Amino acid sequence: MILIVLCIISLFPACSVISFGPTGGSVNYDMTKTIRISEFPNRTAFYPQMTQMFDLALRKRFIEQTRLKEVTNGGDIEIEGEITSFQVQGMAVKEDAYSSQTRLTVSVRVQYVNNKETGKDVDQSFSAFKEFDSARSLDDVQDELMKLIIDELVDLIYNATVANW
Repeated sequence: MILIVLCIISLFPACSVISFGPTGGSVNYDMTKTIRISEFPNRTAFYPQMTQMFDLALRKRFIEQTRLKEVTNGGDIEIEGEITSFQVQGMAVKEDAYSSQTRLTVSVRVQYVNNKETGKDVDQSFSAFKEFDSARSLDDVQDELMKLIIDELVDLIYNATVANW
């Protein structure tokens, strides 16, 4: 019995714990110090304050979750893009041919360029959606849903670029 316990204990030094913290997982901080995040213009005709909300959330995530310093031009990492889509569509059609749920989907296109490390660039579109009861109007739920959608989009972008997920 003691031999089994000693064998098990001897295995513990071989184990390691992976730590995920607010350090920007795949950023080499020896080489990469700065980030430039351009405004993401809203190319849709809907929800004009989306640009400001999205830009603020994106900047906040990268500044708070990495050790990068934001600059206005010439960053080691550069992020730019645009809000490309704002769609509302009926879902879950009921027997009376009306939908009981409505889906709001927002898409953004992102160009992420790492000027210090090759092979780290990302040029990709991201989409996020939330559904709401069709008995409610879009005006009633839009602000709440946009915050949730923007948070999800920022998570997707962060994870695809620096979080190394």
